[in-house]
Amino acid sequence: MLQILLISIVALLHIGFMILEMILWERPAGRRIFGTTKEFAASSRKLAMNQGLYNGFLAAGLIWGLFLGPSGLHVIYFFLICVVIAGIFGAATVNRRIFWVQAAPALIAFAVIYYS
Repeated sequence: MLQILLISIVALLHIGFMILEMILWERPAGRRIFGTTKEFAASSRKLAMNQGLYNGFLAAGLIWGLFLGPSGLHVIYFFLICVVIAGIFGAATVNRRIFWVQAAPALIAFAVIYYS
């Protein structure tokens, strides 16, 4: 049960990232969360939407793995590893906080699943 909860949290985080990047990017809440100006948000809107779509795919993969039940374990591992790699890359190239918001929850979920 803990494994399902942790995987669901990671999936929900990525659905949230998708919404922030695809829908709220240019709105005050999105600009405040990402610390961007109105001008930057407008000029980078298409990039943010693209990134949001990828976050949606990560969430979809985790949800797919959950729906597969025990046979979806390898799917879940794959998508959790993708999330971890994306989080590490984001932390190294954009902001270290990305590690804690994206990679750490996925690492915790991976470890709990692997060791249980």
